[in-house]
Amino acid sequence: MKKRCDWVNLENSLYIHYHDEEWGVPIHSDQKLFEFLILEGCQAGLSWLTILKKRENYRQAYDGFDPKIVAGYDEEKIQELLNNPGIVRNRLKVRASVKNAQVFLDIQRDFGSFDQYLWGFVGHKPIKNSFKSLKDLPAKTDLSDQISKDLKKRGMSFVGSTIIYAMIQAIGMVNDHQVDCFRYSQV
Repeated sequence: MKKRCDWVNLENSLYIHYHDEEWGVPIHSDQKLFEFLILEGCQAGLSWLTILKKRENYRQAYDGFDPKIVAGYDEEKIQELLNNPGIVRNRLKVRASVKNAQVFLDIQRDFGSFDQYLWGFVGHKPIKNSFKSLKDLPAKTDLSDQISKDLKKRGMSFVGSTIIYAMIQAIGMVNDHQVDCFRYSQV
């Protein structure tokens, strides 16, 4: 049996697949980065498994996470999202996703891409940590504090340091697989 990070629920195939195939793999697609930005914000106060189970519903509800489309959502679309049982129907999170899409587009214009902006915080190279157990993993770091502060200054919400750290782990800006996890050396 493969050794995985301690946080992986070995009884859930969705979680195993996410860990084995996605988590910690460097992402440079602006659309995928936008997806993780929105999903991590929606996860606030909930389990990641809750969001994983709703992920396909989110993709449909949020037009494939196209930031240009989401940035233009009007009140009618916001109400449609708030009535959609397939996603987390939190008014603040839904409204934040629209505002964050607008800021996301501003960042793309200013930096050429969201990828250039975000990965610039790490010199465009992943940080490889060497944590031995789940208890060693931080909830946030100076890096996530810095990114969070900048995103908030630009007008985003639901981008606190803990949310941002979870996102940069997921998108591979930091390799936080435990050193004894089979994915540690692969990503």
